[in-house]
Amino acid sequence: MRVGESGGSECRPVAGRIGVEVESRHHLARKRADFRTVLLHENGCNASTENCVAERLTTHARSGPALRWQDIDWSQCHRRVRSLQTRIVKAWQDGRRRKAKVLQRMLVRSQSGKALSVRRVTENQGKRTAGVDGETWPTPEAKSQAVLSLRRRGYRPRPLRRVYIPKSNGKMRPLGIPTVSA
Repeated sequence: MRVGESGGSECRPVAGRIGVEVESRHHLARKRADFRTVLLHENGCNASTENCVAERLTTHARSGPALRWQDIDWSQCHRRVRSLQTRIVKAWQDGRRRKAKVLQRMLVRSQSGKALSVRRVTENQGKRTAGVDGETWPTPEAKSQAVLSLRRRGYRPRPLRRVYIPKSNGKMRPLGIPTVSA
């Protein structure tokens, strides 16, 4: 990039390159773009019809709890979680502890990780057994709500619920049942 005698660059801003003339508050020679105007142009709107941008953005980003348990692609969830777990192990083996910690945080916060954890708790042989909190998630709506309600912040570990079950020889053995509430 060459600088002219006036001190500015010869490059046009992004808005000028896509064919939109802008009355921007930024200097024309700067590399900044008026992204609002660029976004309006890409969506086929002008500044007077800003609602086009709002409609366009709502189709791309989920703006609320719209997770349906039936619509989850489980093979893709398993693939994502397995990929993150593999990356965590490789980072740890390479001595990149900070990278491993970042990847662990990604796994804990990921939608796939949360969905698989809820599935593991609710779709097994003991799915009708309530924990200490007395709560179960029997319906798909309750399961999807559980995925959305899982948060790391404010979590307090609860003790296992101890239930004694009979063994084949007539004696009783303890069984620890984890809770499912966040």
